[in-house]
Amino acid sequence: MPAFSQASRCAAHTTPTMGTPDPIQLHADAHNALNMAVFYLRQPQADTAAARRKAIQALTALRGLSLALEG
Repeated sequence: MPAFSQASRCAAHTTPTMGTPDPIQLHADAHNALNMAVFYLRQPQADTAAARRKAIQALTALRGLSLALEG
C-alpha cells in the first residue's frame, strides 16, 4: 500500500477549482476501505476493531459519493 500524506489525500477528494467532492476518488476510497476490512477479518486472528474502522470509512466515502451525485 503506497504511503500518502494527509494533504495529498485531502486534495484528492476535491476538485481544485470548485471545491466539490470527486466521485471517482470517493468510490475508490470506499472500495479500498472495504478491501482492507475484509483483509482484517480474514486474518487467523481477526482484527474486528480495525475492520469496523475501515467499514465506517467506507460508509463515510459512500455517503460523500451519494451527496456528490445528488448535488
